[in-house]
Amino acid sequence: MTDESKPADGLNAALLERLGNRSIVFVGLMGAGKTAIGRRVATTLGLAFIDSDHEIETVSRMTIPELFERYGEAEFRALEQRVIARILENGPLVLSTGGGAYMSEQTRKAIADHGVSIWLKADLDTLMERVIKKQNRPLLKTADPRAVMQKLMDERYPTYAKADVTVATRQERKEVIADEVIAALRSRLGLEDETPVGEEKQ
Repeated sequence: MTDESKPADGLNAALLERLGNRSIVFVGLMGAGKTAIGRRVATTLGLAFIDSDHEIETVSRMTIPELFERYGEAEFRALEQRVIARILENGPLVLSTGGGAYMSEQTRKAIADHGVSIWLKADLDTLMERVIKKQNRPLLKTADPRAVMQKLMDERYPTYAKADVTVATRQERKEVIADEVIAALRSRLGLEDETPVGEEKQ
C-alpha cells in the first residue's frame, strides 16, 4: 500500500469489511480509464487488480484484435462472459472490464451477485483524446471513429447507468478520480463520509 493511502487506512478497512467477498468492478467505454483508475483503487485498498481483457488474452494466447478478427464479436463476448464469471468467484478484488462486457445481461447479473459496479462516465472529447493514441481498438477501425464512439455512447450509456455507482471521469489526475471512486463506494456501502463524491444510484 502506498504512503498516500495511509491516512485513510481506517476508512479503507471499514470499506473492505463492508465489501466482504464482493469485488469492485469497473464498467464503461474504452478510454474511460477503467484500468488506470482500477489499479490505483486496488493499490489504495490493498486488493488484487485484474483487467479482464488481459486475462482473456492470457487464456486465449491471442490479442483482442486477433480474437475479433478470427472469431467475430459474438464469440469474443461469449469468452469474455466466461472469463469474467470465473474471476468474480475469487473476490474480493478490483476488476476492470472491457467496454462491451456490461452489455451482457448474464455478465451484469454475475457482477451484481458478486460485486459492486462502478461506471466511469466520460464525455466524447475525453474518450477520443485517450483512445486515438492506441491502435488496439477493433471497434474503432473505421473511417470515422468519432461517429462510432458517439454511437457506442448512445447505445451503451443507458445500460451503464444501471451500475451501482457512477463517477465522472475527466482530464484529471488518476489519483483524484480514484479517491472520488473510493468516497462514492463508501457512500454506496452505507459508510459515513464527510465529502461523498460521485453519483450514487437511487
